Amino acid sequence: MKILIATHNMKKRAELQRILSPLGIDVVLADEIGCELRDVEETGTTFEENAFIKANAGCEDSGLPCIGDDSGLCVDALDGAPGVFTARYAGVHGDDNANIDKLLYELRNVPDGQRTARFVSACCCVFPDGRKLEVRGECEGEILRERHGSGGFGYDPIFGVNGESFGVISAEEKDKMSHRGNALRLLAEELKAII
Repeated sequence: MKILIATHNMKKRAELQRILSPLGIDVVLADEIGCELRDVEETGTTFEENAFIKANAGCEDSGLPCIGDDSGLCVDALDGAPGVFTARYAGVHGDDNANIDKLLYELRNVPDGQRTARFVSACCCVFPDGRKLEVRGECEGEILRERHGSGGFGYDPIFGVNGESFGVISAEEKDKMSHRGNALRLLAEELKAII
């Protein structure tokens, strides 16, 4: 079964493929099937709303089931920021280094033990017949004081779980505990009932 993912992010695609391939699902990007996805504005106020906006548009544009994901980082000391603005926290969408620098600056005076945070991933799968599956995964951790490692993407080098950053652990280790991994395992369970 082919399922489109509403992203151009190859690292997200690889992550979804690793988790969903045991179900016989082939995760594809729009350009791999000759489809052009319209740019949709993420106007939702929650991760779930944004995930649905992306999945619904991708399903309409391609005629295939489509998974939309909206993920972000919620920092307790910043009242949940950057939240839905995670990818554009420093003002430019996808500038990982600028986003990390801004976050580290905002937390410069926050003591250890109060730097708790969680990654959140909302996944929505919309089917051409109108069915919709929605799941949410989270991963608790803390914001480190400096970058550790260069693996992963986004805020991974400063997000610590059990003393290690997501920037130093393998992709397989990250899948076992990450917010997206948790959400996709829930989505896989939901998909099993449909496939």
